[in-house]
Amino acid sequence: MNQNEDKQPDVSEPIPQTEESKTRHEWISVAAYYKAQTRGFIAGQELDDWLAAEKNYIDILLTSYLSIIEEDGVITLSSLQQLARTIGVESPDRLEKVDLIRAIQDKSLSNPCFQLDPSDLCNEIGGCQWKIECRKIIAEWKR
Repeated sequence: MNQNEDKQPDVSEPIPQTEESKTRHEWISVAAYYKAQTRGFIAGQELDDWLAAEKNYIDILLTSYLSIIEEDGVITLSSLQQLARTIGVESPDRLEKVDLIRAIQDKSLSNPCFQLDPSDLCNEIGGCQWKIECRKIIAEWKR
C-alpha cells in the first residue's frame, strides 16, 4: 500500500473564507433564523429555511445586478463573473458569457432561456429577468 493512499485529508484546519463568502453566509444565516422564527421554530424544517434564505439572497443579488445593467446598458464578462462568484457558481472565470448566464440561472433555480444556437431567440419565458441581456448577447453573436 502506498503511503499517500493512507493519508486522510487534514480537516482540523478550516478552509479560509473570503469576506464575500462570510457576508453571504451571515446574511443567509440571519434570514434562515427569521424564517424559522416566523414558523415558530418547529423542528425538522431547518434545511428548508436555509434553502429559502439562500434563494432569497440570490434573487436580491440578481435583481440588483439586472437593474444596474438596465441603467448602464452594458453587460460585461467581468461583472457576470463577479455576480457568479457572489452567488456561489464554481469557477466562473472558466466560463464564456452565455455559459456563465446559464450557470447563474441554474444556481438561482431559474429556467435557462438561452438556446444552443445563437440564431435562436430566447424561449420567451414569461417574466424572464434576462430577456434584455439575452437579446444583447444574441446581437453580439450575429455580428
